[in-house]
Amino acid sequence: MPSPSQLEDELFPSTPGKFKIERAHNMNRQFHRCFASTSTMFLWALFLIALTASYLSFQSFVDSGSRYFSASWGGIQWEKQVRNSAQIHRSGGMSVLVTGAAGFVGTHVSIALKKRGDGVVGLDNFNSYYDPSLKKARRNLLKSHGIFIVEGDINDNKLLDKLFDTVAFTHVMHLAAQAGVRYAMENPGSYVHSNIAGLVTLLEVCKSANPQPSIVWASSSSVYGLNDKVPFSESDQTDQPASLYAATKKAGEEITHSYNHIYGLSITGLRFFTVYGPWGRPDMAYFSFTRNILQGKPITIYRGKNHVDLARDFTYIDDIVKGCLGSLDTSGKSTGSGGKKRGPAPYRIFNLGNTSPVTVPTLVNILERHLKMKAKRNVVEMLGNGDVPFTHANISLARRRIGYKPTTDLQTGLKKFVRWYLSYYGYNNGKPVN
Repeated sequence: MPSPSQLEDELFPSTPGKFKIERAHNMNRQFHRCFASTSTMFLWALFLIALTASYLSFQSFVDSGSRYFSASWGGIQWEKQVRNSAQIHRSGGMSVLVTGAAGFVGTHVSIALKKRGDGVVGLDNFNSYYDPSLKKARRNLLKSHGIFIVEGDINDNKLLDKLFDTVAFTHVMHLAAQAGVRYAMENPGSYVHSNIAGLVTLLEVCKSANPQPSIVWASSSSVYGLNDKVPFSESDQTDQPASLYAATKKAGEEITHSYNHIYGLSITGLRFFTVYGPWGRPDMAYFSFTRNILQGKPITIYRGKNHVDLARDFTYIDDIVKGCLGSLDTSGKSTGSGGKKRGPAPYRIFNLGNTSPVTVPTLVNILERHLKMKAKRNVVEMLGNGDVPFTHANISLARRRIGYKPTTDLQTGLKKFVRWYLSYYGYNNGKPVN
């Protein structure tokens, strides 16, 4: 055990300078060790940060690559297909983006444009509102005519931007929409999504394109709503829509007018009147009547107030196509550039109808003759489901401005439709082909 004096010497050395020097050396060593330790930690921190950044970058690359490869559009081969399809093969021709190209009207318009030498690129989302297999069959038909269809949605502004970056479209034929009057009561959101939001997305891309394309788009005779003045004229009031579908189409007319006024886009709206014919829509009455008559099932025929038969201005698809092409040919040029208006641009609305309304019972009579089968009729009062009792188009304005002249009556048009239907669905003399 150390003596008190030794303990004192250890705790309080007799040479203060030596203690200071040794303590300084000890502190120095501790400082260097600490500094070395801190530097090592700092380097490790940098390494971990770099490693994390590298991982995130790689993950981002993988994710973007995954999106790229899983997307139905993009890439060198895709761009080549788009450009080839958009190539013009006639003097003074146009390059047209057709939205809703795998739809009924879209298919016929696309083929007519391609046949006369115009460039055509289609866009369609192949939704399931009605049997997608019919839309895919139309796509195969379009492919056989050298028309490339991009699968995508008009609300996808990045896809639209990419299409306009790839091709300087001179015209847009906008036919994509959520159709159908009664379905709006089941799924109203789909009408707002397609007919309003989708239209605005397309117009936003078109206004910023350089050069701006001229736009022709499908409105509807439904905008006349509860109007009881006949025939329906473009100057008539259209502020009493009878369905949400009609309301979205009327909203589309107001929206397109504002884009024409603000941005100088050339815009033509076409009010179609009950279009029918080969490759038609299964939700339309003439189509479902044909199916049910062949299958021996009853058909429901609606009647208006006071037992008045409903009547429609049935318009054959070939006549509608002529009106669409006439509208494209006379559309004039958009006047904006980079989203800025340089001067006034054309804004037009036309009725495209047949001007010869036919009652629904008469339609059924014609189908019975062509199918050589009697319909099992179930006549009921018209429901409050958005339908109107009659439609009748005044086409004098379209006749003067775009040379529109329908030539196909309902008897002739339904004969062509029935012939297509029997062939497409595999019937022979009204009997299914096994």
